[in-house]
Amino acid sequence: MVRAGAVARALVRLLRRGRSWVACERGSFTAELAAGLPALMLLLVAGLTAVNAVGTRVGCVDAAREAALAAARGESGAAAGLRYAPDGAEVSVTVADDRVTATVRAPVRTFGALLPRLSVSGQATAAVEPGAPGPVP
Repeated sequence: MVRAGAVARALVRLLRRGRSWVACERGSFTAELAAGLPALMLLLVAGLTAVNAVGTRVGCVDAAREAALAAARGESGAAAGLRYAPDGAEVSVTVADDRVTATVRAPVRTFGALLPRLSVSGQATAAVEPGAPGPVP
């Protein structure tokens, strides 16, 4: 068992030599950085992928809205949706009674090859406009 007096004498010796507690812990920052950097990088990759997924989803919702409105006016809804859709998106338009529903599904680019592939979608519904030639999917 170490006595308190021995610890105090050791501290006095360290301070007299011009050393500090920092000198005793030399290299600890490097070890902590090496242990924590992979976790920090993983969080960064996951965060960037999440931001990209949200942006792609907003693009899907916008494209679905344009496709539904175009189909309700009697234009080609799929063509209108593809003009506004993100790259690699699939547009589907369905007509039921007096409503047109458009769904746009797009893949999300992930930052990192080991992450699972993500897919987001957006959906919009529009009423068929009176006097229009008829909805076109």
